[in-house]
Amino acid sequence: MADRVPIRLELILGSVGLTRDLRRIAEAAVRYAGPGEEVVGIVPAEPSSGARAYLCAYRSETGETSWLVLDEEGKPVENRVRIREVVSIAALVELAEETAGGGDLEELRSQLVALRLTENPAGIDEAEEAALALEEALGAAPRVATPEGLDAIGAATLRLERVLGGEGSPFAVAMKQATATVEELTRDVEAAYKVPLD
Repeated sequence: MADRVPIRLELILGSVGLTRDLRRIAEAAVRYAGPGEEVVGIVPAEPSSGARAYLCAYRSETGETSWLVLDEEGKPVENRVRIREVVSIAALVELAEETAGGGDLEELRSQLVALRLTENPAGIDEAEEAALALEEALGAAPRVATPEGLDAIGAATLRLERVLGGEGSPFAVAMKQATATVEELTRDVEAAYKVPLD
């Protein structure tokens, strides 16, 4: 137990630092909002280690969405390849989070507790441990979308699916189908980008 305290403290401090960074980026993002536009979302992403950027979504009074990727200094990213990397990892992690554990991990964990109390079947301990491991892989918001985080969510979800049994992996199928969704989002971002692209 004592060895977990530094890890928890590191997670808390990391979350505080990320929250501070998000406030700073939000202030920078507002400067790029057009008349009648507001910033409606900011997703921090690190497609590669140490190269953080922030995918910012704007919405106009008429409901139109525009986009901007800001670097760590709050300056617009104009490199198309870099933008695609940021959008891709942000979208994949979001889809993984939405799909993991059947899409409602809290409800799944409640069902496992109820099953333990009513029937206590063999393997329930392993199922609860796998669900808890997935919850830890998902982490608490705010979080940075990274390839390592995506891998951790995938591994924890596949472990949970194996423990629960069933045919195939709904998570793996959903992630394979995500390619079209990511490509569509990337096209939308490029088409409604707030500054000219390289």
